[in-house]
Amino acid sequence: MVNHTLFWLDFYLDDSPENFKPPEPFGLEELDPSGAVPPRPYTKEEMLNYLKYGRNKCREKIKNLTETSASRPYKFGNVNLTFGELLLYNMRHVQHHTAQLNMILRREIDDAPGWSFTAREDLY
Repeated sequence: MVNHTLFWLDFYLDDSPENFKPPEPFGLEELDPSGAVPPRPYTKEEMLNYLKYGRNKCREKIKNLTETSASRPYKFGNVNLTFGELLLYNMRHVQHHTAQLNMILRREIDDAPGWSFTAREDLY
């Protein structure tokens, strides 16, 4: 679920869905309609690095957002939005899976992060 969330965060922030390529070691399995899975489980460090990569990419997109870029049409499969709408969709997607992960942690080990009002700069 973590890989799925980070992949789509990255994908939806990309300027060209047709030419999208995630950073190594991640692949395009999320786009495979047959439900392919990654070739191996990713390490915690790899996931944290992908999170850092996605956060930086997101911050840059928001920092450089203009009325023109927010209004730019975005189409991928059945998704047909403006880029501004896509940013909101992307945020809701990340929030949705964050809540699921917190629920799993609470259920499995009775421990999950508390509510966060702001993101920490450091990830480690």
